[in-house]
Amino acid sequence: MRVLSAIGGGLAGAFALTLLHEIVRRVDEDAPRMDLLGMDAIAKGLTKTGQNVPDHNSLYALTFAGDIISNTFYYSLAAAGNKKYVFPKGTMLGLAAGLGALFLPKQIGLNPRHSNKTLKTQLLTTGFYLAGGLVASVVSKAIERKKDRKVEHHPQLWV
Repeated sequence: MRVLSAIGGGLAGAFALTLLHEIVRRVDEDAPRMDLLGMDAIAKGLTKTGQNVPDHNSLYALTFAGDIISNTFYYSLAAAGNKKYVFPKGTMLGLAAGLGALFLPKQIGLNPRHSNKTLKTQLLTTGFYLAGGLVASVVSKAIERKKDRKVEHHPQLWV
């Protein structure tokens, strides 16, 4: 698939994931708090390197931007290579990210409760990341189809 399709799908997946987290965390006390997990990770990294940790709002903004950028590139992998496997790759990437969010925090010294508080939290965490992978796949395929139709109708524009 083309780079634009991959990045576009990855960005859509990243925004879908972030939107799910942001909406659900405001209405459900069992929602995953990946924002807090990310803020903890950045704060610990800055502290270990002797840097000052910014105030809460700045740390949140930094975490938000980092999540969008890193998840965009991660989910764009769904569209890498053969377009026949975009949906299975998006599914596997989403599940892998969700399971990583469950099992890695404790291993790297972060608070696992942000993604593991209850069974419901664990299911939401995994489900949100899976949704991000599926959205990335759908959008990547849609962008690719649209580009293919333009090439069919206007081949001289895409030489």
